[in-house]
Amino acid sequence: TDEIMQQEIRPLVAVDIIEQLHRQFAILSGGRGKDGAPIITFPEFAGFSDIPDEDFLNVVTYLTSIPSLEAASIGFIIIIDRRRDKWSAVKASLTRIAGAFPGNLQLVFVLRPSRFIQRTIADIGIKLYRDDFKMKVPIIMLNSVSDLHGYIDKSQLTRELGGTLEYGHSQWIHHRTAIENFAMTVKTTAQMLQTFGTDLAETELPNDVQCTEELLSAHIDHHSKLKDELKLAVKQGATLLTCIREPVTRSANSKLSPDELENVATVERLLAQLDETEKAFDQFWTKHHLKLEQCLQLRHFEYDFREVKLTLDNLIEAQAGFADIGDSVTRVEHLLREQKLLEEKGQEPLEKAQSLALHGEQLIQNNHYAVDSIRPKCVELRRICDDFTNETKKKYDILGKSLELHKQLDKASQWCEAGIYLLASQAVDKCQSQEGAETALVEIEKFLVTAKEHQLSNPKEFYNQFDLILTPEIKANAQRILQKLEDVQEMFDKRQVSLKKLAAKQTRPVQPVAPHPESSPKRASPKITRPAGKTWSNSVVYLSTTGRGLAAQNGNSALVQLRLADCSALQKSCMGSLVNKSHQHHIINELIETERVYVEELQSIIEGYASEMDNPSLVHLIPSALQNKKEILFGNLPEIYEFHNRHEIENCIENPELLARCFLKRKEDLQIYEKYCQNKPRSEALWRQCGDSIFFQECQRKLDHKLSLDAYLLKPVQRITKYQLLLKEMLKCSKNSEDTAELEEALATVLDIIKSVNDSMHQIAITGYEGDVSELGKLLMQGSFNVWTDHKKGHNKVKDFARFKPMQRHLFLYTKMLLFCKKREENTDGHEKTASYSFKNSLKMSTVGITENVKGDNKKFEIWYNGREEVYIIQASSVELKNTWISEIRKVLTGQLEACR
Repeated sequence: TDEIMQQEIRPLVAVDIIEQLHRQFAILSGGRGKDGAPIITFPEFAGFSDIPDEDFLNVVTYLTSIPSLEAASIGFIIIIDRRRDKWSAVKASLTRIAGAFPGNLQLVFVLRPSRFIQRTIADIGIKLYRDDFKMKVPIIMLNSVSDLHGYIDKSQLTRELGGTLEYGHSQWIHHRTAIENFAMTVKTTAQMLQTFGTDLAETELPNDVQCTEELLSAHIDHHSKLKDELKLAVKQGATLLTCIREPVTRSANSKLSPDELENVATVERLLAQLDETEKAFDQFWTKHHLKLEQCLQLRHFEYDFREVKLTLDNLIEAQAGFADIGDSVTRVEHLLREQKLLEEKGQEPLEKAQSLALHGEQLIQNNHYAVDSIRPKCVELRRICDDFTNETKKKYDILGKSLELHKQLDKASQWCEAGIYLLASQAVDKCQSQEGAETALVEIEKFLVTAKEHQLSNPKEFYNQFDLILTPEIKANAQRILQKLEDVQEMFDKRQVSLKKLAAKQTRPVQPVAPHPESSPKRASPKITRPAGKTWSNSVVYLSTTGRGLAAQNGNSALVQLRLADCSALQKSCMGSLVNKSHQHHIINELIETERVYVEELQSIIEGYASEMDNPSLVHLIPSALQNKKEILFGNLPEIYEFHNRHEIENCIENPELLARCFLKRKEDLQIYEKYCQNKPRSEALWRQCGDSIFFQECQRKLDHKLSLDAYLLKPVQRITKYQLLLKEMLKCSKNSEDTAELEEALATVLDIIKSVNDSMHQIAITGYEGDVSELGKLLMQGSFNVWTDHKKGHNKVKDFARFKPMQRHLFLYTKMLLFCKKREENTDGHEKTASYSFKNSLKMSTVGITENVKGDNKKFEIWYNGREEVYIIQASSVELKNTWISEIRKVLTGQLEACR
C-alpha cells in the first residue's frame, strides 16, 4: 500500500522546509549499510549549534520519513562528520541527535576532530559523557574515512566521505519536490474523478429531449476535461520517471542508489494507481454514458411516438368520418377518390409508425433499460396501423359494393329510357303495314335481349346481394327503378301484342292519331283539321347517343354528329310522292301542328322545371351540385322558346310558297340552335350527376310527364333535324314550280346550320391550342385524314415524309388558319367514348399553296407552306371528300387573292 496515498495528512513535505533542506546540515544521500539500513549524514556545518530546534527537528523528521517502512524498521545509520571541528561541536551534535532523532537508530559513526588536541579531548570526552547522550546504540569514534570504509562500503558513501556514490543535493531536493507534487496531483485527480462519479451517480435523468441533450453534452465536456487532466498527470509522472532514471540512461555503468530506486518504485506505483483509477473511471463512465444515450434515445422515441400517435389519431378520426356510402355512381366514385386520397395521405404516417415500432424493437434488442416503457408503445403503433389498414379495406369493400349497386341501377334506368325512346321512335304509320309491324317486332325483340345487362331481373336476389348497404334512400331508389322496369316491360308487352295483330292480318287503313305525349294535361293543345292520309307527326326523330343523327358530347356522350344520310330512311316515312297542292298543304299543316306541340313542350319545361328551381318551397329538394347551375342545365332554351313562340310559321298555312321565305328570313335567328347544342354536353353531364334527385321526380309528377326531363331537353336537337326533312319533302312536291329555287336555298340554309352545329361541337373539343379559335375566322370544314409531312430544313434522318405509316390527324379549316389535331377517345364514367382533339400544328392560309393531284393516289392532295419548306401529303377517305376540301381551300385562297387586289 502506498503510504503517501494512505495518509490523509502528511506532517511535512519538501516544499514546506525547502530553505532548511538547502542549508544541507543533514542529508539522506541514498546510501545503505550492509544490512540495508538507511544512512543519514550530518556533514560539517559551522553553525550547527545555531540551528533552531524546530528546523532541526523538521529536517530530521522529514529525512527519516523518506525511506520505506521496511528500510526504516532496520534502523538508521548516522554519520557525523566533525573532522574540522572541536569536541564541543561533537558533543553538541550527539546531544541534539540523541534528544530529537525520531527514528530507530542502529549505529552512530563520528569522524572526530583531526587535530591532535581535539582528538584527544574527544576520546576522553566520549568515555566520560557516553551515558549522558542516552543513546542505546553504539557510538563509534573514527579517526578517518578509511576507518569508516571498514564499516560501510565505499559505494554507499558520498565523495566527501571517500566513497563513490554520486549525490547532488539540489537535484535530490528537485526530485523530492517533483515526486511529492506528482503524488499530490494523483491524489487530487483521484478525488476529482471520485467527485464527478458521485455527481453522475446522483444525477436524475431528464424527461424531455432538450434537457437530456444538454445534460449529455455537459457530462461529455466534463469527462473530456478530466481525461485531459489524467493525460497531463500521466505525462508528468512519465517525465519524472525519466528524470530519476537519467543517470542510468546516460551511462550504462551507473547504478541508481537504493533511495533512487525507491523513488522510481514510488513514481511507478503512483502511475499504476493512476492507471487503475482511470480504468475504473472509464468503466463507470461507459455505463453512465450508455445510460444517458439510452435516455436520449428514449426521449426521442417518446417524442416521435407522441407526434406519430397524434397524426394517426387524426387519420383514424378522418377515416371514421367517411360514413357515407353514396347515392349515385358519381357520388360513390367521388367517395372512392376521397378514400384513395385519405389512404395516400396516411401512407407516410403509417410508414413512420411502422419504422418507429421497428426502431423501438431494436432498442429492446439492444438491452435498453426502459423496455417496459418502449414495448407497449410499439404494440400500440402496430395496432393503430392494422386498424387503419383493415378499416380502409372494409371501406373499399363497402364502396365497391355500393358502386356495383348504383351501376346496376343506372344500367336499369338507362335501359328503361332507351326502351321508352325506342317505343317513341317507332312511327305508327310505318307499322300499319305487315312488313313495318314485323320490322318493329324484330327491333323490340332485339332490344329485350339486352335486358340481361341491367341484371335486375330477380329483385329478391338483388336485395340479398346488397342487403348490407341498402339504406332507406337507396332502397327507395331501387324500388322506384324496379317499378320503372316493370312499367317499361308492360309497355313492351302491350306494343308486342298490337304489332303481332298487325303483322298477322292487314286490316283496312285506319287514320292514325298523332300522339300528343308529355304535353301538360292542364293545357289543351289546339287541334287542326287535317286531310285524310298519312301524317308527319309520328315521324319525330328521337336521336340517341349511339352515333345516329344528332347527339351531344360531354364526358359520357358521343360527339355531336349530323349524319344526313341516316335521315334518308325517315324521308321514306313521309306522305309518299304526292306532288300536288293538297300534299303541300298537308305538309304545312303537319309542320304547324308539331310546331305548336314543340312550343308547348318547351313551355312546360321552362315553367315546370326551370322556374320551379326558384320556388322557395322546393329549394330544399335541389341537390347541392345543381345550385346556381340552371343556365348550364337548360342552356338557351328560353331563347329558343321565345323565337318559336312568335308563331310566324302559321302564316304559311294558306300560302305554302311562303314557307321557304320564312326560313330564309330567320336564317340568322336559327343560329341559336348552334349555341344550344354546344352547351348540351355540359347539360348532360349535370343531368347524369343530379337526374335522380327528388326535385326532378316531384316536377315530373306535377307535370304528369311519362318521360324524364332529359328526354325533353333532347327535343331542340331533334327539331332542327326535322326541318330539313320537311323542306326536302316540300321540294319534291315543287319540282316544276317557280318556288323551287327558294326551297332549295332554304334547305341549304337549314343544312348549313346543321353542319355548323356539327362542326362547332367538334371545335369545342380542341385542346392545347394557346390562341383563341374565335379569331381564326369561320370554321369551314373539319374531318379526319391520313397525313405525311416533309420538312425541307430538317436533318435527313428526321424527315417524316419517309415514314411508311401516316399520322392520323383531324383537320379544321378556318378562313385564316388550318389546324392539325390528333383525335383522342377515352371512356369516362362508364359511358360512351369521349372525343377530344389535341392540337399539333397550324398553317396560316395566307402562306399556303395546294397541289390537287399526287401521283399514285387520286385520294391524295398536297398542301405546302412557306415556299415548300414544309409539305403535307393529305389522304382523304374518298375522292368526293378530297374534291370538297380542295374546292373549299381554293375558295379561301381565291378570296385572299381578290382581297389583296
